[in-house]
Amino acid sequence: MDQSKTKLKVFKKLDLQRVVLISVLIVLFAFFSIISPNFRKYTTIITLFGYMYYILLMAIGVTFPLITGGVDLSIGTGLVCYSIVGSYMINHQGMPIWFGILVTVLLGTALGAFNGFVVSVLELPPFITTLCTMMIARGLGSILAGGLTGVWPAAAAEGGWVRSVLKKTLPNGTIIPIGMIWMLILIAIMTLILTKTRVGRYTIAIGSNREALRLSGVRVVKWHIIAYMISGFFAGLAALAYGWTFTTITPGTGAGFELDAIGAAIIGGTSMTGGKGSIVGTFLGVLLISLLKTGLPYVGLQANWQQIITGIVLLFAVTIDMIRAKRAANR
Repeated sequence: MDQSKTKLKVFKKLDLQRVVLISVLIVLFAFFSIISPNFRKYTTIITLFGYMYYILLMAIGVTFPLITGGVDLSIGTGLVCYSIVGSYMINHQGMPIWFGILVTVLLGTALGAFNGFVVSVLELPPFITTLCTMMIARGLGSILAGGLTGVWPAAAAEGGWVRSVLKKTLPNGTIIPIGMIWMLILIAIMTLILTKTRVGRYTIAIGSNREALRLSGVRVVKWHIIAYMISGFFAGLAALAYGWTFTTITPGTGAGFELDAIGAAIIGGTSMTGGKGSIVGTFLGVLLISLLKTGLPYVGLQANWQQIITGIVLLFAVTIDMIRAKRAANR
């Protein structure tokens, strides 16, 4: 009897959306593996991780503004802007590699702080605010770098060690995805921050009931800005991952990257209305989107179909979220 009650409690605690998501991931992986023998190759896993790194970093960061009931649309074009400027400082200003890394991350954090200030202090809608800064970032990167394409040091060049942060090539040609270890560490750290610290508790409280939090004596503006700074900081890290994964960074690009990150967070269970979200769920959402991007070409479906299917999955996730929110409101 006691065992039955225990099992029932465990079942009730399970997030249905997360269970469905894990099941879909297993089914998709099995489907792609059966349809295409090439999908089962080790190189496919490396490609999958290559897609994941920068999307996952953006998604972890944007989870915080989403939980407050806001959004950050600037992370996609911002990522390209920060990466271009960082590489420009190294290649054309003669700065050391560490300086380029620092500039990249600081630019992201600064834009995040600006977004947070406008949203929290000036009380402009997050969608409009970050849409404007998205456009600003898109042009700013090209201007600051003089329209030049961004290139981080190649693996064999001076400073090329940065590329080994994400993957290590052994003498026999085997690639080790070291970056995935860093990603898992970051997921663990940010999960603790979201669930065990004031930053996380107040972020959730802002999304749940901002006014009640303010009346309790908490400096809501401060913590709201911090949520957007976290998003900007991780966009800066994503800029590094993007620059260290791909050969070149083209000015004016990046629009649409934010949709993958935001979509992944929502698919992973972060509520569109705020007050709910998890880093592990966001990771699962990124894994699903990356799996679709990697696997669909193996079954003959190219970019347009990838966008359609990803959009359908996101629509399904949003529908589940809205149904869940309505049920919670009616209780």
